[in-house]
Amino acid sequence: MTDAQPIAVMDGTCALCSWGARMLHRLDRSGEIRIATIQGETGAQLMRAHGLDALDPDSWLFIEGDTVWRDFDAVIRVGERSGGWGRLCSILRIIPKRLRDWLYARVARNRYAMFGRGDMCALPDPAFRARLLP
Repeated sequence: MTDAQPIAVMDGTCALCSWGARMLHRLDRSGEIRIATIQGETGAQLMRAHGLDALDPDSWLFIEGDTVWRDFDAVIRVGERSGGWGRLCSILRIIPKRLRDWLYARVARNRYAMFGRGDMCALPDPAFRARLLP
């Protein structure tokens, strides 16, 4: 399905997720983190493999080796893994996990109304597009 590189799985039609993917691309200078949209074959397979419904795209996954982070924890881990300014995401750990999960769920359910839609696959940057998995 995928190689051993870390993979971030997110909604490819969400403007907030598209912004997150662009930030990941900018911050991860190693170029190791790959991106799979839930609308793609790889992303949908990964969602199902971790007990999530790809047709109900309220979850964000980050898979690194045998470890899987979901939702806000995934966002935090991607920031930490990316290094540089991304490490500031660690500050979010001061928010109690139950509250982080609640906040994530509220934003995820209302993300289109709050941020609109976007198509990260349509972004013209060839280096960014090289990170995208089918």
